[in-house]
Amino acid sequence: MKKLSTKIWLLIVLFLLVTIIFMYWFTDFLYEQLYVEDTEVSMVEIGEKLQTIYKGGKVTEDLIQEIESYNAFSNINVFAVRNPRELSACVPFDIDYDTLIGVDERQLLLEGKSITKIGYEERFERQIISVILPFTDQNRLEGILYLYYPLAKISELANKEVLLLLGGALIFSLLIGFFVYKGIRRIMRPLNELQHAVEQMSKGDYGARVAVTSRDEIGTLSSAFNQMAQSIQQEDEAQKVFLATISHELRTPISYVKGYSETIQNGFIEGAERDEALQLITREANRMERLTNELLQLARTNQELDTIEFDPIVLAETIRDALSLLEYQAAVKHITFHTELDEELIVLGDEEKLKQIFINLIENAIRYSNEHSRVLIVTTQASDAAQITVQDYGIGIPEQDLPHITERFYRVNKARSRVDGGSGLGLSIVEQLIKLHNGKLVITSELEKGTCVHITLPLMEEL
Repeated sequence: MKKLSTKIWLLIVLFLLVTIIFMYWFTDFLYEQLYVEDTEVSMVEIGEKLQTIYKGGKVTEDLIQEIESYNAFSNINVFAVRNPRELSACVPFDIDYDTLIGVDERQLLLEGKSITKIGYEERFERQIISVILPFTDQNRLEGILYLYYPLAKISELANKEVLLLLGGALIFSLLIGFFVYKGIRRIMRPLNELQHAVEQMSKGDYGARVAVTSRDEIGTLSSAFNQMAQSIQQEDEAQKVFLATISHELRTPISYVKGYSETIQNGFIEGAERDEALQLITREANRMERLTNELLQLARTNQELDTIEFDPIVLAETIRDALSLLEYQAAVKHITFHTELDEELIVLGDEEKLKQIFINLIENAIRYSNEHSRVLIVTTQASDAAQITVQDYGIGIPEQDLPHITERFYRVNKARSRVDGGSGLGLSIVEQLIKLHNGKLVITSELEKGTCVHITLPLMEEL
């Protein structure tokens, strides 16, 4: 598998090859356009000026000598002849007269037009450009004016500067190659670090991080990787804590159930003590069942965000249903419910999940209230939302514990919670269910004075 740096190098080489091909084509284009065409135009201009010397009639020797005298001070060779075959005595190379002036060329000359020809001449080892102009009189071709010039090669145009040009190009290429190499190494360094960090993470080292040294795309990628790695690390640590907590939560009831069941099975306890042991086994089994159900509820809540279907729910009726299920628990502690419910409040939601929210909160209020106390449940409308308040007058929550009470397995009073069956998952489930309904949860509390839970749910019209 090719490295990215190798691919970049190959891309640069490809660009250089394309550049060389373009420069070759462009140089040839300049040679043709600037040099050859300029030479042709100059020869035609000279020929047309010399053509004006001819006044008609036969082409005389005096005219030929006058025109050829131009050769003395020009680098363009000029000859005037009556017949094209006479050129063999003038030019130092062979001429194919049939192709020089054919039928088409003769017609052009009779029309007073010039003819330009370019061909390679072995004797000169270069191309020859020639221009032919007519001497015409009364629609007769009396003679021709022949100009030719050996075209210089491109290498001759550059002359001695070619070596300087090639040397400069070589030095320039080496410098460019050096700086490109350094640039690629600098660009690839954070990518190499990122690759190394990814390999570390794939081996389970979630503490891997990369340095963010720029604000470009690579810097953004490095920053995004660090954020992702931090999230994965936190999730991994949370998962480890979660599994450890579950193991701890299950270990105690399992040890109770196992120990007492073995004791009963071996006949070590009988009578009233046996009944107490059976009650303890039943209590711990119920606690394990509750913990398992709550864990399943947490897992389902995380997956139900896109599948839950909302229906119009009369808030007061749902709260009354929850209260009816908790009347016995409240009666055991002689706790009374006081309600102030707005019958007009309608929200969109899942009735069972909303009922579960209220059961959890009211059950907590009962559990942590003193006997002969009361629980207040109030619903009001605030702007386009429904406000639900569950107020108890019990033991309260310490201020330092308030930010953590919705965390999984968090307990304010661990000993008390374990005795009465609390798992530390209830408020975590409540918070997730409220978020599922696009609502908000706020809890305030004061020690020995009670706890107040505020819930905000969008009304049906808002959704």
